[in-house]
Amino acid sequence: MNPNAFSTTGLNKALLDNLDSLGYKTMTAIQAESLPAILEGRDVIGKAKTGSGKTAAFGLGILSNIDVKHFAVQSLVLCPTRELADQVAKEVRKLARGIHNIKVLTLSGGTPFGPQKGSLEHGAHIIVGTPGRIEDHLRKGNLKLEHLRQLVLDEADRMLDSGFEASVNNIIACIPEHRQTLLFSATYSDTIENLCNQLLKEPLRVDITEHPNKLTIEQAFYAIDSLEGDDQTQRLTALKLLLLQHRPQSTLVFCNTKREV
Repeated sequence: MNPNAFSTTGLNKALLDNLDSLGYKTMTAIQAESLPAILEGRDVIGKAKTGSGKTAAFGLGILSNIDVKHFAVQSLVLCPTRELADQVAKEVRKLARGIHNIKVLTLSGGTPFGPQKGSLEHGAHIIVGTPGRIEDHLRKGNLKLEHLRQLVLDEADRMLDSGFEASVNNIIACIPEHRQTLLFSATYSDTIENLCNQLLKEPLRVDITEHPNKLTIEQAFYAIDSLEGDDQTQRLTALKLLLLQHRPQSTLVFCNTKREV
């Protein structure tokens, strides 16, 4: 038997069957080293880059611990951006397809407040959101976290760099002290270390320094001259020309804003 197979972790049959249907056969490094400890209820600090599979690691841990019959918020995942919160919530819902009647709710800034309040009135098992919006709902009494069992801080380094430290601390003050805390970060700074010391109890530290894709990546930089003050038009023209020249089979383009996307 493959020692890194999901079937070796003790996950329940519903989760294993769903993982099989998704084609998830073998755990990544971050999953293999952190998931067993997460399932045991230990606090975990995971250092791993984007694309390492950490969302599935804590997502499976969360889903294994949810009591579906207890309709209250039992797990909270904090993310630095709305885009990441949406991505994490989508992945958790995909992993939860084999579990009936489980509700995952996203609460993040940049979206209307009213509909979120309405959704909270109908309850949820898992909340995924950004610190500022979570703090707002707590302050207004829309969100209750007295039954919380698990707290996840995803991409904690970006969260603190974005100025959410005060919001995170305010949220911590509203949740039970007896809980499981999972923190994932691409880098470790002194601020991250201080946060870990405050929030986690005898955590397992997992450091995955190598990215799962070991292929050599060629990088190139193109400086675009500003013509008549329209940098965006020049960048877009350059991008079109590069795509026409290289004709890649697939392309991923990152932009700063939704409008640019």
